Amino acid sequence: MSTFVGGTTSGNHHHHHGHHGTNAAVILVLFILLVIVVCAIC
Repeated sequence: MSTFVGGTTSGNHHHHHGHHGTNAAVILVLFILLVIVVCAIC
């Protein structure tokens, strides 16, 4: 139970970073789309 609480606390502290991770995922998708467009032009 103590480990579960610690994991929850860590998850809560890491929640803000998780939102940043979502933003990074969006940037990654845009980067992939950019690569596809460049390859299409080439």
